[in-house]
Amino acid sequence: MNSNINRPGYKLTPLGWIPDDWKLSVVSRAFNICNHLRYPISEEIRRSMKGDYPYYGPTKIQDFINEYRVEGKFALIGEDGDHFLKWRQFPMTLLVEGKFNVNNHAHLIQGNDISITEWFFYYFNHRELTRYLTRQGAGRYKLTKNSLSKILVPLPSLNEQRKITEILSINDVIISKINQLISNLEIRNKALKQQLEKKYPRTMHILMSEVLKPVLKVVGSNTDKFELLSVTKNGIVSQKEYFNKEVASEDLTNYKIVIKGEVVMSGLNFWMGSIDLMTDFDVGIVSPAYKVFEVNTNKICIRYFKHFVKSKDMLRILVSCSIVGASIVRRNFDKEMFDNWLLKLPLLKDQKIIADILDCTANELKLQQQKLKIMKKQKMGLMRKLLTGEVRIKI
Repeated sequence: MNSNINRPGYKLTPLGWIPDDWKLSVVSRAFNICNHLRYPISEEIRRSMKGDYPYYGPTKIQDFINEYRVEGKFALIGEDGDHFLKWRQFPMTLLVEGKFNVNNHAHLIQGNDISITEWFFYYFNHRELTRYLTRQGAGRYKLTKNSLSKILVPLPSLNEQRKITEILSINDVIISKINQLISNLEIRNKALKQQLEKKYPRTMHILMSEVLKPVLKVVGSNTDKFELLSVTKNGIVSQKEYFNKEVASEDLTNYKIVIKGEVVMSGLNFWMGSIDLMTDFDVGIVSPAYKVFEVNTNKICIRYFKHFVKSKDMLRILVSCSIVGASIVRRNFDKEMFDNWLLKLPLLKDQKIIADILDCTANELKLQQQKLKIMKKQKMGLMRKLLTGEVRIKI
């Protein structure tokens, strides 16, 4: 591979700089759009025709049925949906091979004499298409066949297309293996927790109010030194990193300070599991609507509680302590019921043993999740450089 930042051998196009020997085309000429092969089948009818052939929607397999309409290798890209707005986080295309079916919410794309199917799959895999979309209601977007046909795409030679997509596919294989390992670890960890439940029974009874004490530390005027945080079902995250922007109001003077070792709970989505014990940040600030608690370490092992707070038991408690309001999504928090909830826990000495084991398995899982994140970031970098010709492949 070699990179040339001075641009000799490159030409400026509406897509930016591409190599002189690459062509610029539109999707309708560069590929075959095979939407005539789509065959929508209702969920009710599919129930009576279960089988082995995948039935695809715009982003994933939706069912398996006993017949197929499509055979070969195709790239799929959605025709409608809100996934178009999440193009950085989620792939916009699927690569499908074999015998299968596709509903009418995805376009079928196939290579021709100047392209290979994999080139479309990778080029549009994480590409923003907002300007080609039409609106269908408040949050629904549509990529029509007409709009798709007119999208510009760079085309290297067939040999270079093959070489580039081969390199990217190797990265995909590694990502797939890490994903499988993560899945296996999650299954293993779930089974291990069940074994620990049997070995260390919950014989200690204690009120939630004895474990969690509300704390209130308001920011004041100096907010620049604090990390702005949010709590999600997946834990406490940097708002800027998670949302790719800060979604808080400009006035942060009433925001709450939270420090490492404290528990943060969403005031809105708590009943969905948006609660966690902070371990990855030393200090941060959260919305005034959030609730912050101090953990009584004389009553509970804090490392054990880190696992408990993300458990199904805690979720059950939060759902039970929620009061449905005008909308099922907006629920009020019943603090009195929460405070008086009787926790059934293992003895303190057993909590520490359980925490040692769960910490080890959680760290193992976290390591693989970090590897996955690195590989995905590497893939994005490779795609950016290879699919634009910024870095060339020797053929």
